[in-house]
Amino acid sequence: MVGPGDARGATQAALELPPVKLVALEVEALSVPLRDPFVIASGRIDVTRAALVRATVEDASGRRASGLGEAAALPPVTREDQPELLAGIADVAPSLLGLRLASTADRWAALSSAITRVLPGSAVARAGVETAILDAWCRAGGVPLARALAGPGEARSPVSSFLTDITLPISDPERMVEAARRHHAAGFDCFKVKVGRDWRADRASLRAVGAAIPGARIRLDANAGFSAADALALLDAVLADGLLVECYEQPCAADDLAGMAEVTARSPVPVVADESFRGAADLDLIVRARAAHGVNLKLVKLGGALASLELGRRARAAGLRLMAGAMVETRVGLLAMAHVVAALGGADWVDLDTAFLLASDPFVGGWSVSGPDIELAAEPGLGVAVR
Repeated sequence: MVGPGDARGATQAALELPPVKLVALEVEALSVPLRDPFVIASGRIDVTRAALVRATVEDASGRRASGLGEAAALPPVTREDQPELLAGIADVAPSLLGLRLASTADRWAALSSAITRVLPGSAVARAGVETAILDAWCRAGGVPLARALAGPGEARSPVSSFLTDITLPISDPERMVEAARRHHAAGFDCFKVKVGRDWRADRASLRAVGAAIPGARIRLDANAGFSAADALALLDAVLADGLLVECYEQPCAADDLAGMAEVTARSPVPVVADESFRGAADLDLIVRARAAHGVNLKLVKLGGALASLELGRRARAAGLRLMAGAMVETRVGLLAMAHVVAALGGADWVDLDTAFLLASDPFVGGWSVSGPDIELAAEPGLGVAVR
């Protein structure tokens, strides 16, 4: 099992992909119920609110390959909701047909530019469309997406397997303990615990989980719900209770970099920026303000795999650690993020678990999973298909 990835020098050459053109782009609703409500400090979701994108490309000989992408909304974290995503992607699809993709040095920039031109205001929609096209293109070339993304001279070699945590949404202590025990029986001992509404109530829930699962590793996620004072009060309390806290995600409001910096300066565990980090400009602000020890990469937040890959590299170069996360997504979206993680040589914290929280899985392929262990399939593109 490979965790964050060994710091080995990569020697792979730039991977060639066949020239193709986009001949079809379709979108439909992707609504899958969750087993339990997904409650965070800023909202609740009971059914995934996503758009499933299908892209078809054709090579010079007329052979076609199709790919899938997921544009996943999580109101109120994302500005768009499912209806806007479906309408927006359907509206721009005709303008992208005929798009030609060539395996040139600037191929990623050219693809990203073409999608951004027609969807400038929706990072979520761009992520879904880009993923579907990348999946189709890599299937046409017969290579996994991670191999295509991992460029020459990477600081770390690509990986194919890693460990994910499992999320415990905000609930009463009894229900959180019940969920923790169920996940622990499936092999999980690392829990991302949602907090951020009332730090005293959060402490009670965390105490209960810690008592039920001795030795549990905890990743706190406040989803921008706390002031700096309350964020630190909770952290001090749970550490005094003897809980093993691995990191603290977005303790303060997205625009409260001063609060984030205060928590970062005083926290004995790494602080990770999520809602505060939506692109290159935010990354620069976070670095200058010393507002976090790491950042959370999410495809639908950053606009797709290509932007996430580049920003992950930039964040590392600035001395920040990486979390790989998602909204509430099916295995399509999670696989796309997983291939970015693989191309980056791993991440410090992997949080790609929401497919395991759904009442059903409409997809097959792409990975093999045993509890928290994720192994990417060595199949072209994402390797995923509709069940």
